[in-house]
Amino acid sequence: MARLPLVAIIGRPNVGKSTFFNRILGSRTAVVEPQAGVTRDRLYREADWAGVPFTIIDTGGIGTGGPENMVEPVANQARKAMEEADIVLFMVDGKAGIVPEDQEVAAIIRRLDKPVILVVNKVDNFDAPLPTSDFYALGLGEPFPISASLGLNFGDLLDLVVSHFPSGDQPELKPSIKIALIGRPNVGKSSLVNAICGEERVIVSDMPGTTRDAIDTVFTRGETEYTLVDTAGMRRRVKVYDPIEHYSVVRAKQALKRADVAILVLDATEAIATQDQRIAGLAEDAGKATIILVNKWDLVNKDNTTVNEYTEVIRDELGFIGYAPIVFVSATTGQRVTRILDEVDTVYQEYTKKIPTAQLNKIIHESVMLTPPPTVKGRRLKVFYSTQVIAGPPTFVLFVNDPGLISDGYRRYLVNQLRRYYGFKGTPVRFAVRRREGRSS
Repeated sequence: MARLPLVAIIGRPNVGKSTFFNRILGSRTAVVEPQAGVTRDRLYREADWAGVPFTIIDTGGIGTGGPENMVEPVANQARKAMEEADIVLFMVDGKAGIVPEDQEVAAIIRRLDKPVILVVNKVDNFDAPLPTSDFYALGLGEPFPISASLGLNFGDLLDLVVSHFPSGDQPELKPSIKIALIGRPNVGKSSLVNAICGEERVIVSDMPGTTRDAIDTVFTRGETEYTLVDTAGMRRRVKVYDPIEHYSVVRAKQALKRADVAILVLDATEAIATQDQRIAGLAEDAGKATIILVNKWDLVNKDNTTVNEYTEVIRDELGFIGYAPIVFVSATTGQRVTRILDEVDTVYQEYTKKIPTAQLNKIIHESVMLTPPPTVKGRRLKVFYSTQVIAGPPTFVLFVNDPGLISDGYRRYLVNQLRRYYGFKGTPVRFAVRRREGRSS
């Protein structure tokens, strides 16, 4: 399948890679804090310059910075980004000059057989002599000065970047099915990303809070492209003290908003917590197709009734998303991991399903005839007409004599009738009620 050109931002910690990344995207996508080691995984986003689309990859710093047990995993993620990229932007700090870590990274980059642009960041004054001459010693050609924070010389750099892209028509890309993995910290979301992709795409650690950003992982299966978003674990608000973690939780919620399918990851070894219910509620409120994934199933002592017992508990605790299928998996052993994308395909089809207006009205009419709405102060709801206004999630409008006459219970009845005929597995179904003008009785 055709893909966009990949541009990787590489460098030691705290030279401004994430600031540069956010400047390209025009939003605060990557977490930026004035301390080293904030970015850890590969962070992918689609970008555009002068009508030319490409994919930009932010990486963690190669070298010292951050917790000691994270240094090598972060560096490995950066190396993998270099290997798959079409163009590498090697970023250094113009104020600090060359440091030993820069020389170490340069030695790695010089072995690459692909275009490399040496970017000297934090050059805030272009009227003064530019602090670029020393960087020729890295042996990577002419240094290119910019200020990521101020946007100075930014356009010229992006012109240079896109000039390295292959000429000719850009590939036609099918929309990706966007999947957000959500859940409490340390339930195994990152391990599941790696298990689904069949390689280490994100860092896995026993230390809660390892994932900081909402990490996009793009991959294909057959003719279908998926974007798998590994989000930071969402703790209860009263337990979020670290400003980095605060922004990570915000990004997790933003990732959920742009997803098509939410996968709520539960830990099979722990009871369902109130926070699990809150996180499930975020997916329901956002109107996302939802799958409940019970991870670490290999750690549970089982007999022939265990699955049914767990399923009953989940349905009791998370009854408001009773439409969500439940899959028991183990990211560690790979047990049933292949079923995850099968379920994603199924619920995505249901999420985007469209019902012909004639069929819809027939079902609604028959449902009203079968169970008429109750009277309210001597008046009864009359449904004149219905239509589907959007898919994703399936959303319907009922035109009635008086919207105030429909109860929550009757609305649920109509939703259940639609599910009876059309399934809608894994997706919420929405009903809006409108007064039909000119008809009030």
